[in-house]
Amino acid sequence: MGARPATKPHLLLLLATALVSSPAWSLAQGSPATFGPVFEDQPLGLLFPEESTEEQVTLACRARASPPATYRWKMNGTEMKLEPGSRHQLVGGNLVITNPTKAQDAGVYQCLASNAVGTVISREAVLRFGFLQEFSKEERDPVKAHEGWGVMLPCNPPAHYPGLSYRWLLNEFPNFIPTDGRHFVSQTTGNLYIARTNASDLGNYSCLATSHMDFSTKSVFSKFAQLNLAAEDPRLFAPSIKARFPTETYALVGQQVTLECFAFGNPVPRIKWRKVDGSLSPQWATAEPTLQIPSVSFEDEGAYECEAENSRGRDTVQGRVIVQAQPEWLKVISDTEADIGANLRWGCAAAGKPRPTVRWLRNGEPLASQGSAQNRVEVSAGDLRFSKLSLEDSGMYQCVAENKHGTIYASAELAVQALAPDFRQNPVRRLIPAARGGEISIACQPRAAPKATVLWSKGTEILGNSSRVTVTLDGTLVIRNISRSDEGRYTCFAENFMGKANSTGVLSVRDATKITLAPSSADINLGNNLTLQCHASHDPTMDLTFTWTLDDFPIDLDKPGGHYRRASAKETVGDLTILNAQLRHGGTYTCMAQTVVDSASKEATVLVRGPPGPPGGVVVRDIGDTTVQLSWSRGFDNHSPIAKYTLQVRTPPAGKWRQVRTNPANIEGNAETAQVLGLTPWMDYEFRVLASNILGTGEPSGPSSRIRTKEAVPSVAPSGLSGGGGAPGELVVSWTPMSREYQNGDGFGYLLSFRRQGSSSWQTARVPGADAQYFIYSNESIRPYTPFEVKIRSYNRRGDGPESLTAIVHSAEEEPRVAPTKVWAKGFSSSEMNVTWEPVQQDMSGILLGYEIRYWKAGDKEAAADRVRTAGLETIARVTGLYPNTKYHVTVRAYNRAGTGPASPSTNATTMKPPPRRSPGNISWTFSSSSLIIKWDPVVALRNESAVTGYKMLYQSDVHPTPILHLSSKNWIEIPMPEDTGRALVRIRTTGPGGDGTPAEVHIVRNGGTGMMVENAAVCPAPHAGAILSRSVAMLVLIGYLEL
Repeated sequence: MGARPATKPHLLLLLATALVSSPAWSLAQGSPATFGPVFEDQPLGLLFPEESTEEQVTLACRARASPPATYRWKMNGTEMKLEPGSRHQLVGGNLVITNPTKAQDAGVYQCLASNAVGTVISREAVLRFGFLQEFSKEERDPVKAHEGWGVMLPCNPPAHYPGLSYRWLLNEFPNFIPTDGRHFVSQTTGNLYIARTNASDLGNYSCLATSHMDFSTKSVFSKFAQLNLAAEDPRLFAPSIKARFPTETYALVGQQVTLECFAFGNPVPRIKWRKVDGSLSPQWATAEPTLQIPSVSFEDEGAYECEAENSRGRDTVQGRVIVQAQPEWLKVISDTEADIGANLRWGCAAAGKPRPTVRWLRNGEPLASQGSAQNRVEVSAGDLRFSKLSLEDSGMYQCVAENKHGTIYASAELAVQALAPDFRQNPVRRLIPAARGGEISIACQPRAAPKATVLWSKGTEILGNSSRVTVTLDGTLVIRNISRSDEGRYTCFAENFMGKANSTGVLSVRDATKITLAPSSADINLGNNLTLQCHASHDPTMDLTFTWTLDDFPIDLDKPGGHYRRASAKETVGDLTILNAQLRHGGTYTCMAQTVVDSASKEATVLVRGPPGPPGGVVVRDIGDTTVQLSWSRGFDNHSPIAKYTLQVRTPPAGKWRQVRTNPANIEGNAETAQVLGLTPWMDYEFRVLASNILGTGEPSGPSSRIRTKEAVPSVAPSGLSGGGGAPGELVVSWTPMSREYQNGDGFGYLLSFRRQGSSSWQTARVPGADAQYFIYSNESIRPYTPFEVKIRSYNRRGDGPESLTAIVHSAEEEPRVAPTKVWAKGFSSSEMNVTWEPVQQDMSGILLGYEIRYWKAGDKEAAADRVRTAGLETIARVTGLYPNTKYHVTVRAYNRAGTGPASPSTNATTMKPPPRRSPGNISWTFSSSSLIIKWDPVVALRNESAVTGYKMLYQSDVHPTPILHLSSKNWIEIPMPEDTGRALVRIRTTGPGGDGTPAEVHIVRNGGTGMMVENAAVCPAPHAGAILSRSVAMLVLIGYLEL
């Protein structure tokens, strides 16, 4: 190298002083890292109520920086003087304003954070003061209108900031006016609108205005205004829109947009919204007076129309929603380290509407292009360019994008570096292994600013470029076709105007890696297994690893549940096994054998055959009423020729896919179109196609677009034709409504034909609507239960369908005219009585369905009678649920579908006295070898109880769990009890004319012989099975004790 030109001593001293004082220089020398301020908390806009009791407002500001940042504040672009004892104090980085007032403190605030690196300025925060004054104290004039007219009551809110929400009171608090189709409160003006007044609207009205601010909520009431209504005007009025949204509404992206529309009219108008130049999102479709778009986007921009409609006419209003947006970053700057003397280009870009302008700040001050001869700094909108960076260019930079809706800031630090070459962080590798015959690259990447010039040597020999040796522009040494003679020490020398340094490594040459057994290409079917072989040789001093790729993507052999496995654990064997091969496993496999110094690879192709892939591009054309023409494009055959296609159809949205008939019936594999047959007219369909080959049927195509077949005349007659019932002089005919799939077209309905049986002429009736299911023909001349011949067909706008079979339907019945005779009633028990009567003969007024028994207690009125009906034409019935020892009056009536006939003469019956309430007591028992004798004290009926004629015993043993009923006329009974019976449950009760009495229950346990036990009987409900077991165990213990 040539001698460096001499530098003047005082210039060297200045440069050294500048380098030592710069942040980049300090970092290079190992001093603690420094960085410029980065905001962690920035001030937010604040709305402060003028009447608030809060004494302070705090605007937050905090930045991360090293060394720590100091803070200043600007108000309306002017730096504030924060003196001790003033109303403005700095607490940390926060600005605290004591006793804020609108006159002195309303404005735009910004925080500046600074340290030795530079200064950044925060976003703007606007401090506003909110207020809501009281309504005027003057009395409000009454509002007069005719009942039936629309009316508007003005709110005239007091002075306020910001906007208000409104409600209205009627007469007193809290009787608020409801939000319904007839009333509307505008949240823009506060006015109350009533579309059509009625008598309930009379009264006194007050407007309630509420202000919502950051610290408080305040509400004020207006004076009451009286609404007076004159005589009703019965006329009908077409709608007239009174609350109109503006012709232009501006909104920012993400804001909620509310459009108001309300009309007067009689009847009350219906409100409908639509987007004039597009479709209205279904989630916003509403019949309310307000259209709300909760988070507006640019797609929502356009013209909107409100339509008010009633039976007398319609009125409309239109307006545009114009969507704009605050600035939003598309590209920002980031912290950058750059070499001294280098060039740098920074850029930032922002979106917004209107389009944002971009400006730059350095250390909080505006940055413009320099007008010096060097012109080192150039500012052009979002671009900032530096030529020949100097240390003075270091600092904090901010890109600022702004439009009329807001301002955003992006910050970054620029650190200009001047460093002598230094290998401490990135030295040349000490040991550099390389494969014989291969290639090695040795990097030389010292830290240096500006970039260092690089020189390489082997031992004492300086290396230059040759056929085998190259030094690249970035200083990397490349040696090709390596041999043993290339081993040795290699040194990289680096130098710039700040100094020089070097670093050395030793190159060691090893044996090359070679593939000794390469994988072979294969052809397999879906689901098969395959092993690809791959063996290699390598330098024995080094470790060998195998990796596999499929179409250059690495294969994960350790994936749980995966399809790939290592076939051998030997170091020199890298065989790969594919389990349950899928179509996606076909492709080019590459086996790579690798050491730290070199690698070798071989490829093989695997072909996986399987069912065809899904066909594409399903198109429906030539749509008829029962047929369509379907076409598609071939999918992948997956290496096996397509043999046939299958077409499927479904009815959206939730119908299941099913195969359809086609023309041709069998669609060959080279076809790409076919006709679908057997569809239903006027029905929505989607179609799909499946391809098959010798290996199976593949995945279906995507569904076609939805189509609707053409209309046709109905092809099926309605079913379920029947009828009957109704009022006198009516013929009621009913049928089963036809489902959508049988309607075949729009304008669907039913055509009914009927005539009196025996008549020659038919009458017809047209019943529109698919859901119709009955028709009522009224004629006073129709006699009760007259038979009619009835038939029905369906129709649509294409014509009439086929007619049903004729059915016989009777006209409405008439109540029976004759009362039952020979009615007889007698008490059967304390709660039951039997009733019999002579039947009524059928007549021509209807079909007799049964009889209705009415009964009521003596002393009560017949109107209070209870009723019970027979299920058929039986002439005997038992009435239950009666009071004991009570006299009842009884009548019987015949009934049919038209109602009940005249009552029979009444008869009387008295229920029996109730059975004794006392259950049998002192129950004892004795065992023999095969029987059980049970005794109890007789029960004597009281004077108000029915006599005891015998006893009922319900017996249940562990051998025969099904209960057995025994009857006895005495106070004892003997029953068989096999020796294998261990325990039994016995319930004993009285029986007599009044019915059965209360049961007594005992548990009997056999203990290997004959025993006896006396137990005071207790009335108890049937126990749970678990309770029976526990009692039985207790009984066994007791008997065992007695025997001892």
